[in-house]
Amino acid sequence: MTEQDELWLSFADEPIAAIVSEIEAADPELAGLTDSPEKVLAFRTFASIRVGIVLGRLLMDNEVDAYDGSETWVQALLRNPAHRDEIAAEVRAVAKELSDAQLDDALGPDDATRERFREFARRELGD
Repeated sequence: MTEQDELWLSFADEPIAAIVSEIEAADPELAGLTDSPEKVLAFRTFASIRVGIVLGRLLMDNEVDAYDGSETWVQALLRNPAHRDEIAAEVRAVAKELSDAQLDDALGPDDATRERFREFARRELGD
């Protein structure tokens, strides 16, 4: 198991993450938009959050039958192709936003921040 898999493991068992995974598997272009481990983790995290928000809004805007043991409210909402398309569009939007981001370069402190920390450490700990 890779470190990336371990980080994703806690999300992977969630129902919303399953929706994101299904959309990701059905759209090979998404893999090209998230081309680093950091972007994949960010993609899956933010896509799950944003899909949850869309589902919550859809639940508030649409009448869903009371749970009778046959399907969840999420499954009921996803039966509507327009809802499914809206959720897929949201997942694609997250991937597109991340493809434009420079996440890999932004990881860790910049040189100015490192120098400020060194000055702080010298001052606090002595030379």
